[in-house]
Amino acid sequence: MMLRRLAAATALALPLGAGAVTVVGDGLPEALEGAVGDAARGRAIVASRQAGLCLLCHGGPIPEERFQGNLAPDLAGAGKRWSTAQLRLRLVDPRRLNPDSIMPAYYRSTGLTRVARAWEGKPILDARQVEDVVAYLATLKE
Repeated sequence: MMLRRLAAATALALPLGAGAVTVVGDGLPEALEGAVGDAARGRAIVASRQAGLCLLCHGGPIPEERFQGNLAPDLAGAGKRWSTAQLRLRLVDPRRLNPDSIMPAYYRSTGLTRVARAWEGKPILDARQVEDVVAYLATLKE
């Protein structure tokens, strides 16, 4: 409990390939690079088997996509469980919250291990794409 209170009161810089962002408690309150997210584009990224690959591990309210994962929390209700700041940090650097997470850091591109050569120094999603996914997940209230 004490650690949680300490984390909530602390602002830390998280270095990223495109600069640094400020982690406040358990979230990133500021949009990445000033990008504005679009929920429809975010839904497409979440559902994509080429871009986000979210449904490999997560299930979600995307009924047209078969074979959804069950290794990670279901995305249904994500916008009710987490704020946009919390969702953003989970996408940017999930190991900041859970060092044992198997979820990839979708925006962080430095300090990673076991990265395929084609992805070295590159984020999986760009700032706008991360904000699109955050916008979509924030709509999932049920």
